[in-house]
Amino acid sequence: MTDAIGLLGGTFDPVHFAHLRLAQVAIERLALATVRWIPSGQPGHRGPPAAAVEHRLAMLQLAIADDPHFMLDAADARSEVPTFTVNTLARLRTELGAEVPLVLIIGADQLLALDTWWEWKRLFDLAHVAVAQRPRFELKSGALRGELALEYARRAGAQVDITTSPAGRIASFEMTPLDISSSAIRVDIASGRSPRYLLPDAVLDYIAAQQLYSKETDSR
Repeated sequence: MTDAIGLLGGTFDPVHFAHLRLAQVAIERLALATVRWIPSGQPGHRGPPAAAVEHRLAMLQLAIADDPHFMLDAADARSEVPTFTVNTLARLRTELGAEVPLVLIIGADQLLALDTWWEWKRLFDLAHVAVAQRPRFELKSGALRGELALEYARRAGAQVDITTSPAGRIASFEMTPLDISSSAIRVDIASGRSPRYLLPDAVLDYIAAQQLYSKETDSR
């Protein structure tokens, strides 16, 4: 049985069904044992989230509570300094050891900009990268630039096995195309529209109880 661990980061502001489906498909397509959900505290590359960290952690815990293959990693969320992916991976390597396969799950749009991430080349020393792609979309190295194109050509392949080595490869898998976004959900709520069926009922009930994302409420 594989012991590969998927890593899914984000603000999850709020978590929704597209996030959950992505994690489930990653487990099935990549033969992962688990997916660690890693909500950010203060991301190093963007402004602060709309909801306070304790609310985002609570919503995420509600969303994943019934799935034994999902676990919450709150270390970055509770960090008092901005978090960068390479630091998260280094922390997990220290915690989990040098041999366990770690698989960083990202979208194709994130791969295209991977060379703008802090110390991006170190990512491959610490983990594999798995790229979620929409159906019938084929990402080729020609879409990438410079050193990133070279790294992709060297590390990617049709028969990449990311469960037998700890790090260093690029795999891809086809995701379920769900057009759901956290920002659109926040707009719906602020505008008085219901986002029901875009996110778990438990999360929606929490948002209502805490009055998150409404125009009148400061979610922080």
